[in-house]
Amino acid sequence: MFELDHHVTLAEKPYDILTVGELLIDMISETYDDAVNCSTFTRFFGGSAANLALNTKKLGLRSLVASAVGRDGFGTYLLQQLEKEGIPTDQIQLADESTSMVVITKSRTTPQPIFYRGADFRLDFTPGLARAVRQSRIVHFSCWPISREPARSTVERAIELAKSEGALVGFDPNYHPSIWSKGEDGAAYVKSVIGRVDVIKPSKDDADRLFGADTPDNHLSRFLALGAKLVILTLGAEGILVSNGNETLRMDSIPTEVVDATGAGDAFWAGFYAGLVKGLVLKESVKLGMEVSAYKLRHLGPVSRFPEEYRLTRFPSGGENPS
Repeated sequence: MFELDHHVTLAEKPYDILTVGELLIDMISETYDDAVNCSTFTRFFGGSAANLALNTKKLGLRSLVASAVGRDGFGTYLLQQLEKEGIPTDQIQLADESTSMVVITKSRTTPQPIFYRGADFRLDFTPGLARAVRQSRIVHFSCWPISREPARSTVERAIELAKSEGALVGFDPNYHPSIWSKGEDGAAYVKSVIGRVDVIKPSKDDADRLFGADTPDNHLSRFLALGAKLVILTLGAEGILVSNGNETLRMDSIPTEVVDATGAGDAFWAGFYAGLVKGLVLKESVKLGMEVSAYKLRHLGPVSRFPEEYRLTRFPSGGENPS
């Protein structure tokens, strides 16, 4: 049981977090408009798993990412960005497909992406990836890798290994029908995964896509009924609902200027995980996630550096960052 006023115990491992999933290019428009009328886009390092690895690294965590990119210029660019940030690239596999890309219209609310998928789901379960799972205190994934094979099977094996090794498993159920193969019931598969992990953080938009439009309280009940152990339901300007099934906490949003909403969810996850690793109680970790997300909302594209007060400057184990 995840008690909201208690710490979450994390096993001592060489790495704080391993993110498994997509590493891709985000092309974000320079103006607030729809994709039809925007003519200029800027290239950014992207992908939920990769952004989370970068954000947690900038917050002081020992971070790894497992993903796949193409043998092309975009893939080289992404690898160089990871190396620049001091994140190991030995779990980045090279695929004979183009590096995946998402075209996004800059938005102050929910971005409307257009997906171009190639290499991102060509992720295999290798001995190296198994070793990375065993060495990580937290293992995290989103809907992207589980929407296609072979990455889906890779994540399933990673989940089981992580649980057997005592790692915390986090899942971002950021379901979007466009990333699934035509004719497949992606929502049903996502629902089947929820009971197998420890923490999920859906947004209200994610929940509406999974279950149909409804109230936040009804959505929360549905996630819990599917076996969710801890649900963090983000509601944008309306705040957050957190529930372990026995108690539910409502938290107000942090007022902030919104420049770009792209990546705000990944920033929340990063702050939340940083709080857990710092040893904050669960509800304070949620609050830190909200603060980091609010900071991200004030910036276009990835954040180059977070404020020092958000950073983990001393590891509980006393160890140094191996990356």
